[in-house]
Amino acid sequence: MTNQSSLGPLVVLSEAQRSIASKIIIFAIITVSMGQTVVFAILGPLGREVGLDELQIGFIITCSSVIFSLFSPMWGRRSDVMGRKSVMIIGLIGYTLGTVLFATTFYAGLHGWLTGGALFVALIVARMTQSLVMSATSPAATAYVSDITDVSNRTVGIGRIGAAHSLGTILGPAIAYFAVISLLAPIYLAAGMTLLGAILVVRYLPSLPIPEKPEVKMRKLRYTDRRILPFMIVGMSMFTGFSVVQQTLGYYLQDQLHLSAELTAQKVGIAMMGSAIAALAMQLIVVQRLAWSPYRLMAVGLPMMLLGFIGIALGTTLVEYVCAMGFVGMGIGMSAPGFSSASTLAVTAEEQGAVAGLVSACPALGFIVGPMLGAGLYKVSAAAPYIGSAVLFVPLILFSWNVARNAHK
Repeated sequence: MTNQSSLGPLVVLSEAQRSIASKIIIFAIITVSMGQTVVFAILGPLGREVGLDELQIGFIITCSSVIFSLFSPMWGRRSDVMGRKSVMIIGLIGYTLGTVLFATTFYAGLHGWLTGGALFVALIVARMTQSLVMSATSPAATAYVSDITDVSNRTVGIGRIGAAHSLGTILGPAIAYFAVISLLAPIYLAAGMTLLGAILVVRYLPSLPIPEKPEVKMRKLRYTDRRILPFMIVGMSMFTGFSVVQQTLGYYLQDQLHLSAELTAQKVGIAMMGSAIAALAMQLIVVQRLAWSPYRLMAVGLPMMLLGFIGIALGTTLVEYVCAMGFVGMGIGMSAPGFSSASTLAVTAEEQGAVAGLVSACPALGFIVGPMLGAGLYKVSAAAPYIGSAVLFVPLILFSWNVARNAHK
């Protein structure tokens, strides 16, 4: 299932350059992931503080995810022409400015300067504007790693990006504790961290050569391409289920444990931290050291996520919810690098930027449906979002087992 034309790295860096590049990319992804985790930890209680209900908050995330999914593939292709580094810089600076805009809009809502429909529309516009530019970072980073790795270490390289996401998710809840000062303080602090990541990329990330024939490199790759379609379906569905959990967890813990807005942000942060620690452990042990194939990673990871969803639905205490999120984290810590690596290995070296854009868009595509689906199911029953996610994963698990079995024949 590996395309033979992608066996070797597209760009050869010295060992020192590769080490520097890896560290900088990891730090940049950590800062972005921190910011995203902070937003999801705080958005539920923060939205309620300004008078938004679950469906309105879900709609904000859905709108931003539509923009992210549309522009992420475009940024992936643009990185083939503009260069990976330039597109990463655009994404990181755009994320910083967009985060400040989003937080400032909420600030206006908390102080009564914007209310009702005007605040709702302003938040949608702010988040969509942020997504338009921040969608450049992940595909450029993924394509950069694909350019400097070969088939023997591609999964490990992509896994490091996943580990960086997990580490950011661990550190994000720590920032969420600043919510005791202000619900917006963690968001502004996350913006500052992303700006630092942008500065490091500008100054120290080695630039890769831009192809001499961009018209060849700009070949458009579609989600329906038969080489990657199965992995796209797994990625989109996986993140749909994950987004249902992530979007509703704040309401769920606040209502089940009877918490204030500030305490909810902290407890959700703890649950997300548990999930992220589990994901990081899987990425460091299973992906990096054991070097499982991408197909085996999906076959083992997806069932673990299903168990986590069931655990959340049945849980009654914070400890039980954290343990359940740990299963979700272990699962996504294996499944995400699995489907990403399988996708990059299925296409040619010249299509790495394009496939990186599609891979990076999969989480956003999941977050188009997931938040609204989760909010709607939550209005039916508090446990319905997690039961629904578990049901969604049954066909994914069966498919992943079949792919893993065929890959070993």
